[in-house]
Amino acid sequence: MASVRQPVVAGTFYSADAGELENSVMAHLDSPLAWDIDAKALVVPHAGHVYSGAIAGSAYASVRHLADKIERVVLLGPAHRVAFKGIAVPSADAHATPLGDIAVDWQGVADALSLPQVQLSDAAFEGEHSLEVHLPFLQRALGDFKLVPLLVGDAKPEGVEQVLRKLWGGPETLIVISTDLSHFHEYEAAQKLDNSASRAIETFNVEGLSGDLACGFRPLSGLLRAAQRLDLRPTTLDVRNSGDTAGDKSRVVGYGSYAFEYYGTARMPEKFRDPLLDIAQQSIRHGIQNGTCPNVEVLGFPHPMRTLRRTFVSVHTGGQLRGCVGSLAANNPLIADVVQNAYRAAFEDKRFKPLSDDDLSETDISVSILSTPRAMNFRDEADLVAQIQPDTDGLILQDGQKRGIFLPVVWEQIAAPRDFLRHLKNKAGLPLDHWSDGLKVWRYTTESFGAKFSPAPGATQPN
Repeated sequence: MASVRQPVVAGTFYSADAGELENSVMAHLDSPLAWDIDAKALVVPHAGHVYSGAIAGSAYASVRHLADKIERVVLLGPAHRVAFKGIAVPSADAHATPLGDIAVDWQGVADALSLPQVQLSDAAFEGEHSLEVHLPFLQRALGDFKLVPLLVGDAKPEGVEQVLRKLWGGPETLIVISTDLSHFHEYEAAQKLDNSASRAIETFNVEGLSGDLACGFRPLSGLLRAAQRLDLRPTTLDVRNSGDTAGDKSRVVGYGSYAFEYYGTARMPEKFRDPLLDIAQQSIRHGIQNGTCPNVEVLGFPHPMRTLRRTFVSVHTGGQLRGCVGSLAANNPLIADVVQNAYRAAFEDKRFKPLSDDDLSETDISVSILSTPRAMNFRDEADLVAQIQPDTDGLILQDGQKRGIFLPVVWEQIAAPRDFLRHLKNKAGLPLDHWSDGLKVWRYTTESFGAKFSPAPGATQPN
């Protein structure tokens, strides 16, 4: 007879009444912050639903469109009640909530148990809430799926990463990391700490995480290691604290939700693309009128537009390039990086004249969001050329102090990989046939979008 693990925090962390729970979960899933994201992994808070449910809802609502694809959820959370070494799984065949039972994927559990850091232990789960509070959200967001529940004790990030890589799977598997952020600080102090946690997540800074920033820093660190190796893009969806959701701001707990997509398929929705293009145009108009780059109030924008990103901004006038400038390090919030690079592309690209107001009617502007550049390994030029992917790869080439970069859009002018590489050498100030043992090349991809310059506010439209 199948064994079913009964809920231990129903009635405290969330309603034990099926109807009430259904209504509250569905209300949280009706999140204005969500959009359809092809997420491979989510980071989601695990407090009582009244405190963190709205933040969790923004993450789970963003993957509801994947319900027909997702067959398995690998759920990892930190141990709060019982101290133990490694990672634990319970012996139950299913996990119950007031909304029904969720079957355990025993093949996935067996795969995890094949690793020495994973153990079968019901005792580790006594009174534990960090996994359970997610189950009603998963039931209503995804419908039918199987569960691999993993409770992380005193485990090293590389050990967690090994488990994740073992269970990673394809589009049928969703990874969920359960963690809250800072605990029991005054409101503004908590905001600063939670911002530090978000920056660590956005930049894969495992060393920058600790229990002070996230109670689930151990499973989270394992995800960050795996996500960086496998070229995923993190996006901050929502960060708030209990002072925002439950009122008391004297001693709050922080909550954040984050989505991880493969860079090759990551896409921003139109609701963020259009404002980015608009503010890039505003930056250039401000430069023409005032001769300076405008300041931008980053906190006035949604969290996805404040996530740290590498961007390039290109401007073309009459179909000809008039400026292209960008960032190779993710040091700025997306919105600020676009504002700065739009200004620099229009006025500081030394290859071209600065844009003038007369140019704008024939000017197009495009924004490219770069993936994390990844070093390429090669024996010689022929080996390097063979690895380059036309129409996909952007390249960064460096030898000593000389460096050049091509966006993937350059493939529209240079179709052959060998020519692409040699023109990039030329851009870096190197001979076309240059080769040395010190030559380094990184590849990356971009998400790019653009638009024609819109008329200035108040301008007379042509008939």
